[in-house]
Amino acid sequence: MKEILEQLEARRSDARLGGGQKRIDSQHAKGKLIARERIEVLLDEGSFEEFDMFVSHRCAEFNMQETSIPGDGVVTGWGTINGRQVYVFSQDFTVFGGSLSETHAQKICKIMDMAMKNGAPVIGLNDSGGARIQEGVASLAGYAEVFQRNIMASGVVPQISVIMGPCAGGAVYSPAMTDFIFMVKDSSYMFVTGPDVVKTVTNEVVTAEELGGAKTHTSKSSVADGAYDNDVETLAEIRRLFDFLPLSNRSETPTRPYFDRPDRLEMSLDSLVPENPNQPYDMKELIVKTADEGDFFEIQEDFAKNIITGFIRLEGRTVGVVANQPTVLAGCLDIAASRKAGRFVRFCDAFNIPILTFVDVPGFMPGTSQEYNGVIKHGAKLLFAYGEATVPKVTVITRKAYGGAYDVMASKHLRGDVNYAWPTAEIAVMGAKGAVEILYRSELDDKDKIAERTKNYEDRFANPFVAAEKGFIDEVIMPHSTRRRVSRAFAALRRKKLENPWKKHDNIPL
Repeated sequence: MKEILEQLEARRSDARLGGGQKRIDSQHAKGKLIARERIEVLLDEGSFEEFDMFVSHRCAEFNMQETSIPGDGVVTGWGTINGRQVYVFSQDFTVFGGSLSETHAQKICKIMDMAMKNGAPVIGLNDSGGARIQEGVASLAGYAEVFQRNIMASGVVPQISVIMGPCAGGAVYSPAMTDFIFMVKDSSYMFVTGPDVVKTVTNEVVTAEELGGAKTHTSKSSVADGAYDNDVETLAEIRRLFDFLPLSNRSETPTRPYFDRPDRLEMSLDSLVPENPNQPYDMKELIVKTADEGDFFEIQEDFAKNIITGFIRLEGRTVGVVANQPTVLAGCLDIAASRKAGRFVRFCDAFNIPILTFVDVPGFMPGTSQEYNGVIKHGAKLLFAYGEATVPKVTVITRKAYGGAYDVMASKHLRGDVNYAWPTAEIAVMGAKGAVEILYRSELDDKDKIAERTKNYEDRFANPFVAAEKGFIDEVIMPHSTRRRVSRAFAALRRKKLENPWKKHDNIPL
C-alpha cells in the first residue's frame, strides 16, 4: 500500500511541475505567477479541489505522442472565496504555451457544466498561445464547445475572465461572452489578429501592447472592465468583485456585515451642486458618501467617463450604481456611455441586483460623428435595458434631467420604483436658453425681453416641482439625507415582484 501511495504522490508532484522548473522560472522572470500559484492567491487557503490532474492529450500527429504532460496545460476545479463556492480554470503557459487542445477544452467544459448544475460562478484565468496547431480542427472544436457553454451560462451564473498573458485569435471570444474581463497591465493582451498579420494585410505597424494591451481595451475598445499592475493585485480585486455578486440568478445578493448607520446624514452634500448650473462637480463624491463605509467597486472606470457604473452596498446588500458624471462632457449621454451603462444594467437585472441611478444629464451628445455611428440605436440600448429591468430601481435627480435623456435614465415612466429629486433638480425638455430661443424666436433681437423670458422659464421649469406635481417625482429630498432615503427605499422594495410578458427572448437594438 505504501508503495502505491508513494506512486500517487510522485505522479501528483510531476503534474504540479507542469512544463518543468525551467519554464516555471521563465514565467517568474517575467513577473508572472504560474497557473497553480494564481489559484492559490485567488481562492481561500486550502479550499481548492482539483479535477482531472492526470488528463493528457490524445494527439499522435507531429510526434506529439512523445510529449505528454499531465493536466494538458490547464488546472481546473472548485474552491471558495470568503467561504462562497466558485469554479475556476487556470491556463498553464508552461505546458505547450497554454495552448488549447481537445482534452484541455474538455476539462474547462466539465467545470462549466458543474457550475451550471450547482449554481456557482466561473472564473477563467487566461494565459494561452491559442489553439494547439498540432491538433488542427479538434482544437477549434474545443473552442466552440467552450463558447457554447459561455452562451448557456450567460445570465445563469456570473462569469469572470482574467487575461493574464496572451489571448489571441478564436480564444478571445470566450472572454468576450463573459460578464466581466480584467487584464494585467504590460503582461496581457487580446486581439483577433496579431501585429504581424495586421502588418501583412493592412500595412499598419503596431505593437502587441498598442493593438490589444490593457490600456487599449480599458480606455478605447471597452472590451475590458479594468486593469491592474500585476497578477497578485488583479486577483485580489477579483476577490473583491466576487463579494458583490450573487452565486447565480436564483441566489440572493450577498449580505455582508456593515458598520455604517443607514440613517447617516452627509451635510456636505447640501453644497455639492454648484450655484452656477454650468459648473461641474464630481458625482463620485455622492456615490462614495452614499455607500456603506464608502466602498465603491467601479466597472469600466477608464471608458466613457461621462457615465459611472459599479457596485456599492447599502445595509450590507449589493446595489448596482449608474450615474452621469458632470465633470466629463457635462454628463451627456453618447454612444460609448449608452453601451457601457446598458450592458451594466442588463447584468444587474439578470442577477437580481437592485439599481440606483444618479441623474445629471443635459441630453444626448449632438454631432455628425454620433449620428453617423448610430447614437439612436446605441442610446436605445440603455433605454431598453432600463425599461426591461424588473429589479428594484431607485433614481435620484441631482441637477439637470433634460429631454429624452430624462426618460432614459430610469425615469418613473420606465417603471422606476422610487424617483427622488434634490431641490436643485431641473426637469425639462431642454435648458431655459434653448427653449426661449425656440418659443420666442420673434423676440430674439430684444435682449431684455429674452432675458426676462429666460428667467420666467427658469422659475417655472428649473426646479423639480412641476414633475413632482404630476407624480413623476415621488419626493423632493434634502441632499444630506440621500443615503437614508435611498436605503429605506431599497428596504421597502426587497419583496418586489414584477414579471415581463412571456417571450422566447427580446430583440434589443444591437
